[in-house]
Amino acid sequence: MTAPTAASIEADLARRLRRARRIAVLGIGDELRREDRLGMLAAREVEALRLPDVRVFLAGVVPESFTGPIRRVRPDHVLLLDAAEFGARPGTARVLHPAEVGGSRFSTHAIPLPVVIAYLEETAQADVTLIGIQPDLRATAAGLTPAEEAGLLHLVASLQRVLAGRPAVRVGTYGKDRRSK
Repeated sequence: MTAPTAASIEADLARRLRRARRIAVLGIGDELRREDRLGMLAAREVEALRLPDVRVFLAGVVPESFTGPIRRVRPDHVLLLDAAEFGARPGTARVLHPAEVGGSRFSTHAIPLPVVIAYLEETAQADVTLIGIQPDLRATAAGLTPAEEAGLLHLVASLQRVLAGRPAVRVGTYGKDRRSK
């Protein structure tokens, strides 16, 4: 398998999100554990962009606790951002299938992510995409490694381009959604 590039993840996300008007972004991970913090850091950066019709939730180690708030915003698509070990270069981000995260050796989640994903798909009636970000497992310093920092920058820039390029939702009379022209 070839390593995913920033361009390929951007194209994949653009395809997955092309019809989504409302998007929820769920940052996952333990910010106190260097190998588990990348999803939270990416979500904070997306939140700082203040993109229209994008709601960011900083779930930390309890993503299951945010299923209610996510359902209330009625997203068309939910993006989960999480650190994941998938054997790539540090900082690499790629879309993961839920079955790929079942046995993560540093998982801090009380409920397995595949269960959370299935629950969100069923109850929120939204598509769910899991984006894994490869941490640098060899690093010992507290800060981000250059590879992790570069990977986060590429991912957030890709998310910004994809999310900012969607048609905005306007709320018309009586709360009915209408696409902006």
